[in-house]
Amino acid sequence: MMPLFALLLAAATKQPAESHPPETFHDLGQSWHADIVDFVRSDVPKLVVILLMAFVLQYIVTFFVKRMRRIADAYPGTQRASQLRTMAAILRATCYGLIGFIALLQILQLFNIDLKPLLASAGVVGLGISFGAQSMFKDMLNGVFILVEDQFNVGDVVTIAGLTGTVEDLTLRSTTLRSGDGTLNFIPNSQIATVSNLSREYSVATLNVAVDASADPDRVMAVLKTVAMEVRKDDEFQDVAIADPDILGVDKINGREVIYPVNIRVKANKKDPILRALRRRVLLAFDKEGIPLGLPTTSTVVMQAKGDPTLAQPPVSITGN
Repeated sequence: MMPLFALLLAAATKQPAESHPPETFHDLGQSWHADIVDFVRSDVPKLVVILLMAFVLQYIVTFFVKRMRRIADAYPGTQRASQLRTMAAILRATCYGLIGFIALLQILQLFNIDLKPLLASAGVVGLGISFGAQSMFKDMLNGVFILVEDQFNVGDVVTIAGLTGTVEDLTLRSTTLRSGDGTLNFIPNSQIATVSNLSREYSVATLNVAVDASADPDRVMAVLKTVAMEVRKDDEFQDVAIADPDILGVDKINGREVIYPVNIRVKANKKDPILRALRRRVLLAFDKEGIPLGLPTTSTVVMQAKGDPTLAQPPVSITGN
C-alpha cells in the first residue's frame, strides 16, 4: 500500500513538462506593435486610396452642383431657377450619401469587419421599409421627373388628377393646387398621370357669339371684327393680346341660332379680363347696329307690348372660354 500511495502523491505534485508561462505585458505590446506595423504597411495605402477616390467623386459632384446654381443665379426670380436649385440640392445630398456609404463599406473591410451580417440586417430592414413606404418613393420619383421635364411651375393653371386650379407649391412629395372656389388641394405626385398646363406660352380667348339667323352674316362678322380690334388696341389690353383677333365665320347653326366664334391669342393665363371687355362691347355694338342675338330653339320669349303682342328680340346668348 505504501508504494502505491507514494506513487500517487508524486504524480499529483509533478509539474507538466509542456506548460507555457503566462504572457507578459511586454509580449502583448510587441504583438500590438507588429499588428500596427503590418496595418501601416498594407492597409493604410488602401485607406488613403479609398479616401482619395471619395474626395475626387465628391469634387466632381460639387462642380456640377455649383454649375447648376450659377445657371440658376443667371435667371433670378424665375421658377426655373428655383427648380435648378432644388435639383442641385437633391443631387448633392443623394450623391454624397451614396459616396459615403460605399467608402464606409470599403473601410470596414480593411478592419476585417464581417459585412455579411450587417448587409443582411440592412436588407431585411430595407425590405420592410420599402413595403411600407413604396408610395412615398413613387411620389418622390415622379416629383423629380416633374421638375426635370418642367411639366408645370408654381403659378401655372393646370389640370391634374381631375382637378383644375393654380399651383401654389411644388415639392418632391406633393403638389398644392388652389381651385377656383378657393379650395386648397394637396395632391401626391404619384397620383399625377396626366398634366394639362393651361399657362404655357399663350392662351386662346374664345368668345362664341350667338346671333339670330335673320342677321346678315357678312355684316355680323364685320361688326365683330371692328369690336374685337377695338379691344385689341385698347391701352389696357395692348400688352395682353399678342395677335390680332380672328373671326372664324359661321361655326354652327342650331335652328334660328347661328354661332360666330371670335378668337384672340393672349398671354398665358390672361384671357378672362379681355373676354369680359369683349362681351361688354359686343352687347353695346349689337344694340347700336340692331343685330338680334340668338336664342336656342328650345326657348321661347314672348313680350306683351301696349295691347299688341309681338315676338320680342331674343335675349343675350354669348359664351366664351
